[in-house]
Amino acid sequence: MKKIADLYVRVSTDEQADKGYSQRNQEEVLRKYCQINSIEVRDVIFEDHSAKTFNRPKWKSLLLNLKKYKNKTDLVLFTKWDRFSRNAGDAYQMISALRKLGVEPQAIEQPLDLSIPENKMMLAFYLAAPEVENDRRALNVFHGMRRAKKEGRYVSQAPIGYINKSQEDGRKYIAVKEPEASIMRWAFNEISKGIFCTEDIHRLARKRGLKTGKHSFWLAVRNPLYCGKIFVPKYKDEESYYVEGQHEAIISEELFYKVQDVVDGRKKVARAKVETIVELPLRGFLICPLCSKILSGSKSKGRTKHYAYYHCFKGCTHRFRAESVNELFSKELQKYVPREGYKKLYSLIILEAYKEQTKGRQIEKTQLASQIKDYESRLAKARDLLMTNQIDASDYRDIKSDYGGILDKLQAKYSGLNNDQDDIEKLLNQGIENLYRLNFIYQKSKFVECRDLIGSIYPENLMFDGVGFRTTRINEAVQLMYLINEQLDSNKKETNQNISNLSLMVGDEGFEPPTPSV
Repeated sequence: MKKIADLYVRVSTDEQADKGYSQRNQEEVLRKYCQINSIEVRDVIFEDHSAKTFNRPKWKSLLLNLKKYKNKTDLVLFTKWDRFSRNAGDAYQMISALRKLGVEPQAIEQPLDLSIPENKMMLAFYLAAPEVENDRRALNVFHGMRRAKKEGRYVSQAPIGYINKSQEDGRKYIAVKEPEASIMRWAFNEISKGIFCTEDIHRLARKRGLKTGKHSFWLAVRNPLYCGKIFVPKYKDEESYYVEGQHEAIISEELFYKVQDVVDGRKKVARAKVETIVELPLRGFLICPLCSKILSGSKSKGRTKHYAYYHCFKGCTHRFRAESVNELFSKELQKYVPREGYKKLYSLIILEAYKEQTKGRQIEKTQLASQIKDYESRLAKARDLLMTNQIDASDYRDIKSDYGGILDKLQAKYSGLNNDQDDIEKLLNQGIENLYRLNFIYQKSKFVECRDLIGSIYPENLMFDGVGFRTTRINEAVQLMYLINEQLDSNKKETNQNISNLSLMVGDEGFEPPTPSV
């Protein structure tokens, strides 16, 4: 009976598949072999992936086809065993899987009758030799690149602002590339000033002509190569260290470490301030009660001096004297200044309220932890089945791929919910300190310095109707602090009252403006 075969043709890269002759030569040799031996060709599979593993698109497709049409194919033919695999362990498992499907793999230039036990030694040699060759080549490349780094030469893909070049003797090096190098120098200088964040600098650099994404830019500002240093990573007993590079530095070492301080948060970043007139600190925060536009502000010249006004525009003539509005707003803010000596009390009560509001998150964390444990248990069971040969390696890889993706998502979600209480307390104490500053700032009448605090207290703009201020929302923690102040004022004479009940004033989740609970 005439045998039926699938021909498997493989090269390592897309470039070899497009420009090389290997694939066409392999196909020609395989077809000639089938013609001489009266073998019918059912299909020809062309692959352009490495043979280090069997996780190759075309091979997986072939395997599914063989499972679907079992006993329809007798042979899988390829030229040499290194076309089939370069990993001995994986190859033996795949040969076993193919035989269960009634398919015999065979290399026409290295034929082996695997029913003869001694031939398995030759198969091990054919499979191990390419693997050893690959490992030796990779080790030689690794040691060569490490030696180059120790000598201060950068031989990888050139980072932003540099270009890869070769000397006459073939030695690789990197050279400065303009205008990218000048833009990167400008970016380092701007980040070191601490005025704008790294993302803002990246956006401005792109406007100047820099063509790179956020992640690449972030890696660039972390790379000591720009100040003339080459990093040699840790290897075996040898610790990591820096060496002086042979390339031209774009920035100074001092500037590089200034940038690292800013990026690491060791240097405080002063955000750019909104340009404003001292007499108009609320410009941009107020809403016109007539047309709901954001009120602007300006100064008008009177008979003897200039007067500041908050006013509308584009047809609306509504306006208020800035002096009276600022005075009313100052009184409004005093409600939120914490009482002296009660800092720890504020922290404890607001933290307790936070825990009460985030019970749902704790339940979700517990559920996520249970799901993660369940999928890890499934993976462990699949490994046990693989070790006892109850499932194939390919099936295990499919299971691991599916469950691994789910596990990554669950763990990422769990990590996002896993907030540290110490961080919350730190942020809370910092926020209370900022509110203490309100009193000091208004005593000195420094309205401009308070713009950031105004924005944090009122997440949404305010409506001023000439008498008082209205807003749809106030910062939830500040609202709770206001209620604590109210309660403290009402209990001055009742010092023995249990103040822990203050946290019960918090309403439903979301810290909506609450009413005291009974």
